[in-house]
Amino acid sequence: MKNIIITGFLALMVHIGFSQEQVHIKATTHGEKFEHFWSKSVGAGRANEGLRAGWLEQLEMVQKDCGFEYVRFHGIFHDDMFPVFEKDGKITYNWQYIDDLFDRILDLNVKPFVELAFFPSALAAENSKTQFWWKANITPDESKFGEWHKLVKAFTQHCVDRYGIDEILTWYFEVWNEPNLHYGFFDGTKSQYFELYKQSVTAVRSVDKRFKVGGPSSSNFVADGRYDGEVESRNGDLITFTADNINDLEWKGAWIEDFLTYCEKENLPVDFVSTHPYPTDYPFNPTTGKGKDFSRNVNSTKTDVEWLNRVIKKSAYPNAEIHLTEWNTSPNSRDAMHDFLPPAAYIAKVNLDCIGLTNSLAFWTFTDIFEEKGGAESIFHGGFGLINYQGLVKPSFHAYRMLHQLGDEEIYKNDYLFVSKKSGSGKVVALAYNYPEDHYSAVPASIKKIDKYESGATRQLKLELTDLKPGTQFKIETLDKDHGNIYNYWEKMGKPEPPTREQIKVMKQYAENLKTEIITADKNGELKLDRVLSPWSLVLIEQVN
Repeated sequence: MKNIIITGFLALMVHIGFSQEQVHIKATTHGEKFEHFWSKSVGAGRANEGLRAGWLEQLEMVQKDCGFEYVRFHGIFHDDMFPVFEKDGKITYNWQYIDDLFDRILDLNVKPFVELAFFPSALAAENSKTQFWWKANITPDESKFGEWHKLVKAFTQHCVDRYGIDEILTWYFEVWNEPNLHYGFFDGTKSQYFELYKQSVTAVRSVDKRFKVGGPSSSNFVADGRYDGEVESRNGDLITFTADNINDLEWKGAWIEDFLTYCEKENLPVDFVSTHPYPTDYPFNPTTGKGKDFSRNVNSTKTDVEWLNRVIKKSAYPNAEIHLTEWNTSPNSRDAMHDFLPPAAYIAKVNLDCIGLTNSLAFWTFTDIFEEKGGAESIFHGGFGLINYQGLVKPSFHAYRMLHQLGDEEIYKNDYLFVSKKSGSGKVVALAYNYPEDHYSAVPASIKKIDKYESGATRQLKLELTDLKPGTQFKIETLDKDHGNIYNYWEKMGKPEPPTREQIKVMKQYAENLKTEIITADKNGELKLDRVLSPWSLVLIEQVN
């Protein structure tokens, strides 16, 4: 057996094997500061859903337990928020629904990450195409872009008047959502979106030139030229279908390079670049007339973010922040995997691997109170949320809760273990996780059964902490297939649909309380942990005294 002694930060990049090697760390080691970018922002469905008691209760819970600072959602200007009234050709504004939502989330210590979308009916094209069952207007009318400018300016000024300039200086204003998806969220051209960005950014900045505005809020990365033209092409996407291995292809962000070039030409500010690096792709095959979903490898998100960093550094905006305003194992709100255990290990691995590469990676979404496809027919239906409609936390919730518990100094990292220290108290907090190596080739995606994922390889965790005070105690929390895995528990109950009030109480207790134990350093100030990490499990090791 090898013993690897970690005496300083130079050893942080040492790679430890999967089973036979022991990690030996001095608790007095000084680490390197890092940001909890995973707690910066989280997503939600649409603005109107935020006026519900359950939505607000769950937001309060994830803020408290996961530390989220911002929440982003669609539809701030949708008709069900009633921002615009038109009478006799005159437009007036009404902010009371938006005020109600913003007031409530700010009271929960969460700020809005403002997505400027979609078109109110009065500002959309005649007979505009719509998206979702709630009919978001997505077709632009260039003759009304001036009215859009006035709306955004009036909205921004109202926010300043209501919440104060110092508060709004901390907000982010993102222009639209995934406008490159011509068959999805923007029934217009690339040039029309760029003009919409121009009208939006100049409107926000006319209130105060210090306000942060960005885009293009584009969809997942692609390996072909389907977004190179003015509108999404469905004629030349066969490369993804015909590749022997999609992970060998060169993937790039949609519209980002063109967006930065346009903004430079028009002398427009770009305070942040936003995009959605889902590890999946849905290319259209013009031969068959059908699409197909592909899942990329576990490192695809990191690869995409590295590409984004290179592009931004070479642009006219090298200091622009990076905000990845949507991310999950897939962008499908009926993906059964979202309810299961594997996403928890995926969340831990990707976020820890992306430290220092982005300002935020916003999980989509914090709640299953989410209605892009209408109401769900089951309490577990593959919804995006960290928490389901009944308030039952999923394994993905625990992944974010555990990440939030980490300190702010990194003292050790390998492919299954991250050890940190809290600079204020000096306490050590570690997170071990097993994303099985035999599943690296594809991120867990929608499946009928979970069997093949439960068969993943185990890892051996051998951790020794020294230079502790004798008697120092650590709390160990374990999330695995038998603890905190609420779907399996519900399945064993016979899948009650819906559960009774008493059943929900029992289920909540099971979902929220993991396997917990206390271990103590010996008289020499040493603590040893030697255990098998089952597939997809997470173990939080937290110093408590």
